[in-house]
Amino acid sequence: MTPLDFYPLSPSIMRARLAEFYASMRQRRSVREFSDRPVPRELIEQCILTAGTAPSGANLQPWHFVAVEEITLKQRIRAAAEVEEREFYEQRATPEWKEAIAPLGTDSAKPFLEIAPWLIAIFTVNQRELPAGRKQTMYYAKESTGIATGLLITALHQAGLVSLTHTPSSMHFLNEILGRPATEKPFLLLVVGYPADGAKVPAAVLNKKPLDEIATFL
Repeated sequence: MTPLDFYPLSPSIMRARLAEFYASMRQRRSVREFSDRPVPRELIEQCILTAGTAPSGANLQPWHFVAVEEITLKQRIRAAAEVEEREFYEQRATPEWKEAIAPLGTDSAKPFLEIAPWLIAIFTVNQRELPAGRKQTMYYAKESTGIATGLLITALHQAGLVSLTHTPSSMHFLNEILGRPATEKPFLLLVVGYPADGAKVPAAVLNKKPLDEIATFL
């Protein structure tokens, strides 16, 4: 065990820091209209390192991030994702789901998957190899990956980039295209870059629930 590196802040500094951070995060938006403007790899690396600071079950860090810049890989991912999306929209999506997403104006076409400069495929690592051929189960793997993903999205926003969480159903094609083993399960595909000139977001996403609707204090 090592001593905790912790320095208490005064209440006034805490309030100021929280107010500034909240104001920044209030500006975060999911974007579907991306510019092809390049983003330096070092920025993506730093954001992924930030995600890697997330807490995890038994500190096993059960995640793997595949950052994709290469255009032919992005084209393959788009083609495979659109196959899944067309099947979903045409055959599996329920009327209730279609009604819920109607304000977002989404459909099976996903051009942003090859326009955006980066795609970050996030995998949950469910099992890892140990010496002598032993295998170790990763505890709370999905929950831990979710926390890391939240930190990644926050880091990208703080860097001045925009992102979109994309979850085609299913995402198993990512294992094949990106060469990831069966012990890793695709968790989410994050589209990353700058917004296109004149990019717009649905007005519905500006409405966030107030505190009394998302929290209970006892």
